[in-house]
Amino acid sequence: MSKILLEAPVFNLQGSLEAAELGIDRLELCANFPEGGETPSAGMLRFLKSEIDIPVFVMIRPRGGDFVYSKKERLVMKQDIQILKDMGADGFVFGVLDIHGNVDQNANEFLKRAAGDHPCTFHRAFDASADLFDSLEKIIDLGFDRILTSGGKNSLTEGLQTVFDLLMQAQGRISIMPGGGTKAEHVPFLQKSGFLKEVHASCKKAKASENQFISPELSFSSPPLDYSMHFGIDPELVKGFKTVL
Repeated sequence: MSKILLEAPVFNLQGSLEAAELGIDRLELCANFPEGGETPSAGMLRFLKSEIDIPVFVMIRPRGGDFVYSKKERLVMKQDIQILKDMGADGFVFGVLDIHGNVDQNANEFLKRAAGDHPCTFHRAFDASADLFDSLEKIIDLGFDRILTSGGKNSLTEGLQTVFDLLMQAQGRISIMPGGGTKAEHVPFLQKSGFLKEVHASCKKAKASENQFISPELSFSSPPLDYSMHFGIDPELVKGFKTVL
């Protein structure tokens, strides 16, 4: 049986470097963890590509919230793709829906043209679509390489059977990559489909910051973030996945 690839979403430099060091196969580089991921900086990508030698796929998402984007937002996304391609991005992660929750064919084609021959992942906008199984066929027709999904639920634990059913419907025509609270124990069940090729898991761990002062009078977000912690990668979680992949 061929090896199953392990991809980790990373939101800062510490987590990115730790993931590469601990044997993660591919990074999904994002900014803004509380929003579920947005487009990272070009500087971050260029620096990472000079430091590590594993593929880095880049999130293309100009804001949090829904996945219905205006024409001008789509132009921003196109320019981000062009800039980040020049900075060494190995692939791109995006997804656009229309106002009715359907896959927006024209918008996604527009962005895929900008990506050129770089592989593209349709991210968890898929989970927000109105009909997952119809969306699957549309995304295959658009030529995406993979879909990241929790089965339309808040976590993979809840959507596990749906992800299995998506793997069976896809029949290898596109990679169905489970993600969203992924646990090592999910893998054997999904492997039974015969079509599982890759897994998306954060393997994240909150680690103490070196910062020694936190103002009790100031918060930059609601709910407030814990400014005493940073997200890194948990070696034990990575090891757990490696034993089943």
